Amino acid sequence: MDGRRFTLQHMTLKDKIIIITGASSGIGKSLAFEFAKRGANLVLGARQYVTLCEITEDLITRYNIKALAVQCDVVKEEDCEHLIKQAMLTFGQIDVLVNNAGISMRALFVDADLAVLKAVMDVNFWGTVYCTKYALPEILKTKGIIVGVSSIAGYKGLPGRTGYSASKFAMNGFLDTLRVENLKTGINVLTACPGFTASNIRTNSLDKSGKQQGESTMHEEKMMTSDAVAKIIADGIENRARTLIMTGQGKLMVFLNKFFPRLVDKLVYNTIAKEKNSLLK
Repeated sequence: MDGRRFTLQHMTLKDKIIIITGASSGIGKSLAFEFAKRGANLVLGARQYVTLCEITEDLITRYNIKALAVQCDVVKEEDCEHLIKQAMLTFGQIDVLVNNAGISMRALFVDADLAVLKAVMDVNFWGTVYCTKYALPEILKTKGIIVGVSSIAGYKGLPGRTGYSASKFAMNGFLDTLRVENLKTGINVLTACPGFTASNIRTNSLDKSGKQQGESTMHEEKMMTSDAVAKIIADGIENRARTLIMTGQGKLMVFLNKFFPRLVDKLVYNTIAKEKNSLLK
C-alpha cells in the first residue's frame, strides 16, 4: 500500500520536459539549474533571448541535458502559444509548466498611473493564463504538473504594491479553481509562494509612472536566495505538493491573517514602513 501511494504521489524530474517562463534571471534561472541538476530537459522562455541562449548553452554543457531557448514575452498571447508549440515540436510532450515570469511595482495607489497596474497584471496574471491555456491539453496527456510562482502577497495585500498583490491574488484564485476542475484528471496544480526573495524583481519594479526604480528598497542580504526557493519548488514538484508557503515569516503571516487580520494589517504596515525611502509616512 505504501509503495503504491509513493508511486502515485512522487515523480522524478529525470528526463521530464519542463517549461519555465521568466527563465533569464532570478528564481526562473535558479529553477533551470536546479531542474537540470536533477536530469530534466528544459524549454526556457524569456524576453532576454541572448541571455537565455547563454544560460541554455551552459546547462547543456554542464549537465548533459537537452535545453531549448525561446524568446517569449508572456504579455503577448501569441508568444505564449509559440512557446508551447516549440516545446512540442522539439520534445513531443510537456510534463511540467512553471509560470514564473513576473514583475512588481512600488507606488501608493493614490499616486500610481493605472497603466502600471495593468502592466503588472498583464505579466503576472495573464501570462500565467495564456501559457496554461496552451499547455494544459498536453499536460493532461502526461498527467503532469502546472506550477504558478506566486507570492505571500497573494495572501495579504502589501502597501505600495496594489497591482502586484492584486495580480498574485488573481493568480492564486485561477490556480485554485484549475486544481478543483482537474481533481479527477490526474494532473497536479502547485501554487508556490516565496516570501521576500533576493532577486532582481525589486530593482526592476515599476514606479508610479511605470519606470524601473533601479534599486532595491529592502535589505536583500537578509532574504531567502533564489537558489533556495528553486530547491523548495523542485522538491514540491517531485512530491506533487499542492501549496508551498515559504519562510517562517510567510507561514506565520498567512496563519495569523486567518484569525487576527487587524493585527496583521499593523504588522505588515510596520514592516513596509521600514523600507528605505518608505512610501508610508
